Amino acid sequence: MPKRSLTLDAALIARAHPHPVTPDGRGPGYGMALMGEAEADARLDAALAEQPGGEDSLWLFAYGALMWRPEFPFSERREARVRGWHRRFCLWQPGFRGTPDRPGVMLALDRGGQCRGLAYRIAGEDRRREMRGRGYASRWLVAETAEGPVPVLAFVADRAGARYAGRLSDEAIAARIAAACGPTGPSAEYLLNTVAACEAMGIRDRHLFAMQALVAARLAGIGPDQNSPTPIPGWGRGG
Repeated sequence: MPKRSLTLDAALIARAHPHPVTPDGRGPGYGMALMGEAEADARLDAALAEQPGGEDSLWLFAYGALMWRPEFPFSERREARVRGWHRRFCLWQPGFRGTPDRPGVMLALDRGGQCRGLAYRIAGEDRRREMRGRGYASRWLVAETAEGPVPVLAFVADRAGARYAGRLSDEAIAARIAAACGPTGPSAEYLLNTVAACEAMGIRDRHLFAMQALVAARLAGIGPDQNSPTPIPGWGRGG
């Protein structure tokens, strides 16, 4: 399958966000309610207790940043597909790659459709990364791989949580991604890295590809002093 060219690139992002956002000593997650390690451990233990099939190993499904920056040891990686869920920008991100005044939008699995990503067989113990953001709920899904189906732990959008943005229009998502930048970098950089990883694997994700084109168009017309969209009143109440 021929590789498609992206219109979003690092130069566009750097021009729109030339200055780093400093956390002012409050940490890169300032603006987000994060779980403590004890609570995250308890939730992970509860999820693992429901692991189907009594498997000795743990498989984790990756569909966003974990595809290009897993940050945990793994013994095996497979291309995988889950059904009944699709990848979508549907979680507000008021920290890390956004701020409380200019929240970004992050990917999660939302109901319906299907999603291609990666299944990792976890080799280590630190599996709490997605849980700590309080935007996700853990679910056991079946991932289809070339070597056969495997049960995977996946982190889906918590529709009852304050971070759930609902089904925003593509234009609204692009506006937030183009504008948002936090202590760990611009929201558009997260989009670029994820869509580039998918394209490199031959994953044709229409939502991601449409987003990168819309964000690129916005950034092409935005200078560093113009990147100030109207705040969203009450964003924390969800969709």
